[in-house]
Amino acid sequence: MAIYAIGDVQGCQSSLLELLERINFIPEQDVLWFAGDLVNRGPDSLDTLRFVKGLGKSAFTVLGNHDLHLLAVAGGYATAHSEDTLSGILQAPDRDELLDWLRMQPLIHHDPASGYTMIHAGLPPQWDLRTAITRCREVEDILRSSHYTDYLANMYGKYPDQWDDKLEGWDRLRYITNCLTRLRYCDENGLLCLSAKGAPGSQPDGFKPWFEIAGRATSSERILFGHWSTLGICDDHNIHSLDGGCLWGGSLCAIRLDLKTAVRISTSCPEWRSI
Repeated sequence: MAIYAIGDVQGCQSSLLELLERINFIPEQDVLWFAGDLVNRGPDSLDTLRFVKGLGKSAFTVLGNHDLHLLAVAGGYATAHSEDTLSGILQAPDRDELLDWLRMQPLIHHDPASGYTMIHAGLPPQWDLRTAITRCREVEDILRSSHYTDYLANMYGKYPDQWDDKLEGWDRLRYITNCLTRLRYCDENGLLCLSAKGAPGSQPDGFKPWFEIAGRATSSERILFGHWSTLGICDDHNIHSLDGGCLWGGSLCAIRLDLKTAVRISTSCPEWRSI
């Protein structure tokens, strides 16, 4: 059995199919891990969502910020942006089935057998893996409940921007969501800088990529993440980046995880949008 982790597809279905052909993916025996942002901005969000859902137990996916945006727009708790490509999903006859499946997906996927953990964006430096999994379950539980619309209505916002064990309610869930689906930079004390989106070196003084913070509690964990197309390939600090900027004319990346040494495979993507 081969295990591949794949970066942000964002509706680039043709690129995904090309990548799967390149790795000779066999759904009856192989497994795919998707790092979130299955949909939006690319040309085939509906087909991508249907395809990944249809893989069943042959695929695991974590939620990304664009996936949550889809749920919020569908529920009337966010406004679609001019560059969004979500209308096909929202008008599809199987819309409700697809959206219900999506909100059942986790924020974090940990596989003890391989020793890898996959998230969409980042983790605050003070959380160890056990804590991160526990915090994620708080969000997952409400997303999977009948109260998920209340969560979507209160999900957006940049604050609070620092963890405190005393955080409660929507502030607590919003912080967890922002870390797992939006984080790139923070400071030594875990203060988030969600406005910085460029490559390392472009961030405000005092902030570093979340995985470069000294003493990070998950520094011994092997973590896979997407979300950061401007970062480029990064295999340092026990982390592996997955977002090759497919949407921006870069590449769709996969990493094979079941070998002694992780192996990268990618396929170039036609530029669909320009930064």
